[in-house]
Amino acid sequence: MSVEKGSTPSMHENIREKRDSVSDDVDFGGESTLPPPPTLTDEEERRLWRKIDLRLMPILSLMYLLSFLDRGNIGNFFNLFSFNDPYGESGNARLQGLQSQLHLTGNQYNIALTMYFIPYCLFECPANLVLKRFRPSKWLPGITVTWGIVMTLMGLVKTYPQLVGARVCLGVAEAGLFPGVVYYLTLWYPRHQLQLRIGLFFGAASLAGAFSGLLAFGISFMSGTEGLLGWSWIFILEGIATVAVGLLAFFVLVDFPATATFLTPEERAFVVFKKKYDNSSVGEEEHFAARHFWSAVTDWQVWLHILIYMSVIAPLYGITLFLPTIIASFGHTPAISQLLTVPPYVFATILVYVFAYYSDKLKMRSPFVVAGLVLCLIGFSINISNVPSGVKYFGTFFCVGGSYAAFPGVVAWLGNNLAGQYKRGIGMAIHIGIGNFSGAIAANIYRSRDSPRFLVGHGVELMFVGLGFIAVPIAILSYIRINNKRDLAQREALEKGEKNKYTNQQLREMGDRAPDFRYTL
Repeated sequence: MSVEKGSTPSMHENIREKRDSVSDDVDFGGESTLPPPPTLTDEEERRLWRKIDLRLMPILSLMYLLSFLDRGNIGNFFNLFSFNDPYGESGNARLQGLQSQLHLTGNQYNIALTMYFIPYCLFECPANLVLKRFRPSKWLPGITVTWGIVMTLMGLVKTYPQLVGARVCLGVAEAGLFPGVVYYLTLWYPRHQLQLRIGLFFGAASLAGAFSGLLAFGISFMSGTEGLLGWSWIFILEGIATVAVGLLAFFVLVDFPATATFLTPEERAFVVFKKKYDNSSVGEEEHFAARHFWSAVTDWQVWLHILIYMSVIAPLYGITLFLPTIIASFGHTPAISQLLTVPPYVFATILVYVFAYYSDKLKMRSPFVVAGLVLCLIGFSINISNVPSGVKYFGTFFCVGGSYAAFPGVVAWLGNNLAGQYKRGIGMAIHIGIGNFSGAIAANIYRSRDSPRFLVGHGVELMFVGLGFIAVPIAILSYIRINNKRDLAQREALEKGEKNKYTNQQLREMGDRAPDFRYTL
């Protein structure tokens, strides 16, 4: 059984050799309380990761499914029903409940969407900073229960200001979940096993898109029950379900590998050891210092990856919030339009898992990000064209599939290339927080007056995709240049017989700037 030392395959070593050869007084992840790490066979290691997956991934996926469902379901109860029923069915007035009951006019709906993203983006970085202090097993379930309560109360709003206020509170409450879960997973899984796990729980978002359409179709028949319209019921029922899952998570979720009671002491020791030398040959830093914040803020790759993130998340949010609108513009009835949103999300879910599996297998992120951007380019190009509605519906599969399948790779890529636990946590929160402002843009680009071609909406999405085609090659070439430079320096040092110029503590402080760190492509 071998463990990664540093970041390159040529530096793999046996666990026992590594354990015996390294003398270090740094207690990483509570390893001093654990027995020496065992040497596992490949099959034993696979069983251990499956055991961890079965404990962590179902509850995290369920929490994120509800998160995405709660933030996006408003699209099913406004966008879809803001069009006049082309078939003149009398039920359309009933389904327009959200618009008519709250007296929404002009761009008020878009403002309500945008007000969610502002606090959602601003609070992501602070949320990641407090995650370890408040413990994941309490923090993540706690914010889940909080936004579930907000969601339930949103079903009772009676005016437009109340809707905006509820959306702001929802953004604050949900801000800590996605960056928190991604950071949490980096504390458990080695860097080249990360995207599959991000894909597993992010796949819940694409399933949420499918469920949202089905739920909107089914729950719409409750309109009028207890004096509440259909949109109120979907908010209330989904909010109650979220609170229930959050309460369950208090009993299921665990904190860190060293304290995970569902693992044996030997299994805990193995996971801690595996993570200790995953991103560094001498172990990662895990204690907070102000320099970690400045190191993340001034790192060039964080800001470049924000552009890559925007190139994927803007199409993702745009198609998520407005897919019912786009399909309704093809001339279908509201009920049929709801059901037609389901197949693209099923296709996207399959792509998410396929991309994630092969990305981890090949230990590469960029090819799959580029593949997702290509799919988005095809999909939005089809939809902006003057072609039959059936062809446009076919194009939505590419829009949804490409944006959703590329997203886990975008997040995992930066997570792989930031070393030091707090630097990675801060860097990823900045990455996700600032990048999500493009979601606020996406919430305002699909206007009903642009139907059916939505030239502005599709055009802006294509602009973001083009941004990705510029930023991704820059990142790839930069990483290749730095890796080659470090390889050359390492070879020259070996040829000269030079010993390491740095102490273990200095290498830990350098993180991904250390001479033996190699960036993932």
